[in-house]
Amino acid sequence: MIASVTLNPAVDYTVELSESLAAGTVARATDHQYDAGGKGINVSKYLVGLDVETVATGVAGGFLGQYLLEQLSAQGIAADFVEIDGETRLNTTVLEPTEEYKINQNGPHVPAIAVEDLVDRLREYDPDRVVVAGSLPPGCNPETIDLLAEAGPWETVVDVDGATLSALDAEYALCKPNVDELAAATDRRIDGVESALEAARELRADGFDSVVASLGGEGAVMVTPEQSLHAPAREIEVVDTVGAGDALLAGVLASRSHGDSDADALSHGIAVASRVVSVSGTRAPSLAGVRDDRESIAVSAYCSSH
Repeated sequence: MIASVTLNPAVDYTVELSESLAAGTVARATDHQYDAGGKGINVSKYLVGLDVETVATGVAGGFLGQYLLEQLSAQGIAADFVEIDGETRLNTTVLEPTEEYKINQNGPHVPAIAVEDLVDRLREYDPDRVVVAGSLPPGCNPETIDLLAEAGPWETVVDVDGATLSALDAEYALCKPNVDELAAATDRRIDGVESALEAARELRADGFDSVVASLGGEGAVMVTPEQSLHAPAREIEVVDTVGAGDALLAGVLASRSHGDSDADALSHGIAVASRVVSVSGTRAPSLAGVRDDRESIAVSAYCSSH
């Protein structure tokens, strides 16, 4: 089982406009939707679509927190969240014909007792892997993630911002930064695949057994103790990038849980992410046959000194 932890979940509000925003005018939405969101929750959503056993955990509060839990239940996603005071976030994505805007709230304060309750729940599930993903709300810090990582015998995977990655002290099985987070965590300029691989190797030496970094239009790289890999992005029409990195991570973890090679896991992640960015919002699209999609993705191996 893979348990996801979302310390700062959100209800994702996605609105589509037929024309660009302009000051002093009223914009009319052509479509909108509300989704249960947050990076860890997204990972669990996609894992369910990939037939991998998962439970989504974290903290939630208020009427938006209740809505989030109702949505997870309606989608058949097992969830066990600690209830807190305060209101779960509402994150807004505005899709114009040619632009995308995101407005994310900070989230409610999470008390230490809620983190202790969360640790207890993880121990009850005794998962093989724990994925801690997303931003840290008020009351939480990198030490909170280290605590979750060291609370049980599970492997821990993290998908957090670059500054938080740099501040972690525990041992981690894998981290999944995007290109900006990779640059921030290593204080390097990333201008292509080779520089991304160099930065990922440096980050791996800081306590991460493997590093998977998403590079947007250039695909993704993976660095493990044995090899360095790059997989290009698939040529598809991109509708909405929300959830792309979470889908990549879910695809990699699902493939690894089936005992696939690192190269297959990386191409599988790209294939899953390609399905997700082809639709708006963070609801999981059909992932049927996604393992076949990866056959068209050529993964390149780089020697460690390249």
